[in-house]
Amino acid sequence: MMARALELVGERWSLLIVRDLLLGPRRFTDLVKSLENITPTRLTSRLRQLEATGLVTREPPASGREVWYRLTDAGQALQPAIEALILWGLQFAWERPRPGEGAHAASTMIGTKVWLNAHPKPRAGSLVWVWRLQGEGAYSLQFENGTWELTPGELSAPDVIVDTSAGQWAEFLTSAEDRKLPGPELILTGRRPALATFARVFQAELER
Repeated sequence: MMARALELVGERWSLLIVRDLLLGPRRFTDLVKSLENITPTRLTSRLRQLEATGLVTREPPASGREVWYRLTDAGQALQPAIEALILWGLQFAWERPRPGEGAHAASTMIGTKVWLNAHPKPRAGSLVWVWRLQGEGAYSLQFENGTWELTPGELSAPDVIVDTSAGQWAEFLTSAEDRKLPGPELILTGRRPALATFARVFQAELER
């Protein structure tokens, strides 16, 4: 069964497409932007393959010409496997972004969610943290019932707001030591106790 599963989804681009669709429907242009170095021809081929295997479906546009792609139930069921691979990469294959290497909001924030769920949880019963990523919109991480969940956009009444870029946050997240908050390109907004919780969860020193 494992061999059959790998035949369907074991190719690199297929897994990355599924990863990016975990946050909800995306347009072809969205996927081209977030999947660095993929060509439109290759993306078209991989999407058709994922459609044929029943992992992705297309939604015809209500208006205009852009088609939206979304995961089917079978595609969504790959989430635990995708997140296990992300966690393995963070634990055993991590490295800080290379000069000039792109960091994309969706993949960076999915990695953040996976990292948080693998580390000691905050003592608070519920939390909302919002990231405003320069030029790439906002993402919210909500902690409730012992689990972190990620959603695009800003949830109301956040405890902490992080203003930064996807690249700066990826660099912070993959730093093994000497994490300090805030930074020149990483601005935090919130009450002091909430900021202290944020720093403690990310194993960082909160500077005064």
